[in-house]
Amino acid sequence: MIQRIQSLFLFLVAASMITVTFTPIWLQVGPEQNQRMEMSAWKTRILELPQETFVSESNNLYIGILALLAAGLAIYSLLQFKNRKRQLMLNMINALLMGFTLGLTVYVSYKLNETFNPAAGGAFVLGFYCIIFALILNLVANRFIRKDEMLVRSVDRIR
Repeated sequence: MIQRIQSLFLFLVAASMITVTFTPIWLQVGPEQNQRMEMSAWKTRILELPQETFVSESNNLYIGILALLAAGLAIYSLLQFKNRKRQLMLNMINALLMGFTLGLTVYVSYKLNETFNPAAGGAFVLGFYCIIFALILNLVANRFIRKDEMLVRSVDRIR
């Protein structure tokens, strides 16, 4: 049923992954404190600090696409409430997809840090933590789906 708690968790997974696409993931300030690098799910920008004028930009489309795929898969899994086994399988695939997104985000930020300011580490911000939050919510949703499946099996066994 769509009113179960795992439906709420899956909806929050989708909302969290959509939030990743709209918020910054990683920030870094240059060594002379006059430039800032900002990585989002779609692009990486370098800005001059006092006026925040645009210096350069590169694409990160793959992170945004992976985040939207994970959000879409969470919504599709939410709608598969009648088939709990399929829902579990979709959530496991989604966990892999979100884990890959998280790993790719860390890798890209590490490479950007090496080129921009290797002396200091950048800071992960809201977009990064939304991916972790979505992973945790997905795991909790899987737990409740498994719990429902075991309950249905025990009731079938009693009949």
